[in-house]
Amino acid sequence: MISRLLTNPFLLLTLTALAWAGNTIAGRLAVGEVSPMVLTTLRWVISFTLMGLFVRADVARALPLFRQRPLYLTLMGIIGFTGFNAIYYVAAHYTSAANLGIMQSSTPLFVMIGAVLLGQSQVNLAQVIGLAIGLAGVLIVVTTGRWEVLHNLAFNIGDLLLILISAMYAGYSLGLRHRPQGVPGLTFFAAMALVAAITSLPPLIGEIVAGKAIWPTQRGWLIVAYVAVLPSLLAQVWYIRGVAALGAARSGYIFYAIPVFASVMAVVFLGEPFGWYHAAGLVLVLGGIAFAERFGIN
Repeated sequence: MISRLLTNPFLLLTLTALAWAGNTIAGRLAVGEVSPMVLTTLRWVISFTLMGLFVRADVARALPLFRQRPLYLTLMGIIGFTGFNAIYYVAAHYTSAANLGIMQSSTPLFVMIGAVLLGQSQVNLAQVIGLAIGLAGVLIVVTTGRWEVLHNLAFNIGDLLLILISAMYAGYSLGLRHRPQGVPGLTFFAAMALVAAITSLPPLIGEIVAGKAIWPTQRGWLIVAYVAVLPSLLAQVWYIRGVAALGAARSGYIFYAIPVFASVMAVVFLGEPFGWYHAAGLVLVLGGIAFAERFGIN
């Protein structure tokens, strides 16, 4: 019975959402314990090393991909992994964990916008309404529900960075349509993890030269271990297995669960206040995405 429970796709996807939501808490806890680029580099070096130990076949299959699509894999790794994670951990220095979770959930809105701009899909009136609702939710969160913030353009730099990486990850998501055909999900992830580990080294050196590097404290190593094992490795395996069992459409609910879990975790583990603007933004972002997806992309 336990083995059946541990292979249940709904449980695996719920654990995935919890692990990814926990990354928002880890990002906040990392402040002062380990610097953004040190955390990013260690995250992907450890994750890729663990993959080499436990899923050798997938790692071995990943290496020849670089001969086939070197530029594509490099750009995807930088946009979706190295750049995303580095900026995410920088943003965590300036904004709350609740904001990290809610703003990250706006990624599907940017995917829809990008798909239209790139001519990959058309948009109908219902989707425009859904996008407007979702973006209104983003605006409420970044302004903390205060008109004077918008009027004076006094935005939190952390929230602006979150909008940037949401757009970046949308580009990564759109780029997945062009990934090598017939390549298993875990193999593709192994290639991305290797790219992330390598491309994180130059900005890490820059952080060291600038004197801003913070090597992990004892608590910092616990944070590094968490992000390398759970959000980076196990959650990816769980997600791939969940999607394989249920399909991409039915598995999409986890992206609605992430900001909810992140908001609750922020209150429980960090003692962060959860304001009315968080609740309003959460409802509008998730409601806008649900409304737009309900009517589908033409």
